[in-house]
Amino acid sequence: MKKGSKLKTNLYRLILICIVPMIVIVFFLLILMARFVQSYDSIVDDITKANAYNISFKEKMDYTVYTIVANSDRAGELVEPSRPYEMIKGARQSFIDLKNKTTDPGQKGQLERILKSIDTLEERVKEIEDDSTVTGSYDKNMERLDNNIRIITGLIQDQIQEYIATQTNNLDALRVGIKDNIITSIGVFVVALIIVVSVAVLLSWNIVREIVMPVKELCDMASSIGTGDFKVRAQSETTDELAMLGESFNDMAGQIDTLVEDVRIEQGKLRAIELQLLQEQINPHFLYNTLDTITWLSEMGENEQVIMMVNALSEFFRTGLSNGKDIVTVEEEGRHIESYLKIQQFRYQDRMDYVIDIENEVAECKIPKLTLQPLVENALYHGIKNKRGRGLIEVRGYRQSDNVVFIVKDDGPGIDPAVLLNVQKMLAGEEYERVKDHGFGLNNVLQRIQLTFGQDYGIEINSIFGKGTEIKVLIPYTK
Repeated sequence: MKKGSKLKTNLYRLILICIVPMIVIVFFLLILMARFVQSYDSIVDDITKANAYNISFKEKMDYTVYTIVANSDRAGELVEPSRPYEMIKGARQSFIDLKNKTTDPGQKGQLERILKSIDTLEERVKEIEDDSTVTGSYDKNMERLDNNIRIITGLIQDQIQEYIATQTNNLDALRVGIKDNIITSIGVFVVALIIVVSVAVLLSWNIVREIVMPVKELCDMASSIGTGDFKVRAQSETTDELAMLGESFNDMAGQIDTLVEDVRIEQGKLRAIELQLLQEQINPHFLYNTLDTITWLSEMGENEQVIMMVNALSEFFRTGLSNGKDIVTVEEEGRHIESYLKIQQFRYQDRMDYVIDIENEVAECKIPKLTLQPLVENALYHGIKNKRGRGLIEVRGYRQSDNVVFIVKDDGPGIDPAVLLNVQKMLAGEEYERVKDHGFGLNNVLQRIQLTFGQDYGIEINSIFGKGTEIKVLIPYTK
């Protein structure tokens, strides 16, 4: 058996058992109803056609012939001479049609007698018409009218009524037959329904039993995976769809196990990058220069400035370490870069200004720790420090649709176009020429963002040589 076909076959079998008998019964009832309607319409049509002559044929024929007899001199003025023959011709054709249509011998005999009476009527009308123009034949024609025409039309009327009565009886017999058929069909339907329901219940129970046990096994397996045991595997000896599902579940468990291991490896890389960044932040030169500035301010008696420097340094280390967290809020990252810029402004107060403008809407969003500080440090050491006169560092953060955008901008001398192109290639993952002190911090930030949020996010750098540099950071809007 083809793998995966057993359960589907059983379900199809259940559907066929339930539907096919019902369709057969319904189809039979429809055929029965169609035959009844067809027979009913045929009988009603025959009765209607015959009844048309039963009602008016005798009166019209008697009156027309009487007019010819009573007004023999001017009969042509009062009645169309061909009128009786037209009536006879129409009646004959109608009853011929009824005779050709019926298959019942009794009805054929009735119709043949009606047609013979019509032929006789035609002969008698011809005789009266021939004698009506003969002088002195009035009494004779009136006698023929009474004894022949009226008797024959009365006979035709009786024969038509007899035919109509026969058809009416047939209609009643048809109704009784249909009633019997319906009762029989209901009995058959009930018996078939009982059989279908019984078989369907047995087959359904078998299908449910085949489904419940494997599903319960899969549920137990899912519970084990939920507790961290990715080595469990579903066992199935069947070849149906649930067995295929079990195999897919096993494959998924294996893939999850592999992915978890990959995540562990990536987390290790992330920690290594973070440690490297932390080591760069807590470098001896930065700490030495900061402490040297604090000492100098203390000797100058600038106690308030000393307190501010110590608080800024304390805030810098506290937010930088952030209790060992890898992900911090934008607000915490903002305080970190602000404390860093405060410390640096003491040292470069005659050369550097800064502006931090981060919207409150994104304050609670999540961001990898030490994302913005390395970019601010680049802006200071590669931008403002190499500029003549005062420089400005701007840090802005705002929401853009489902993302958060940060801009770190300086108005320093900018980056040489060749160097800029090399850095952009590095950030795009393309081949680039490795140059010392160019792009290392940017690449670390890019890797941490993409390890955290995926390849759709990261940073890009643009610079106008002689005017300044702008770095754009894109992360998802997540609280």
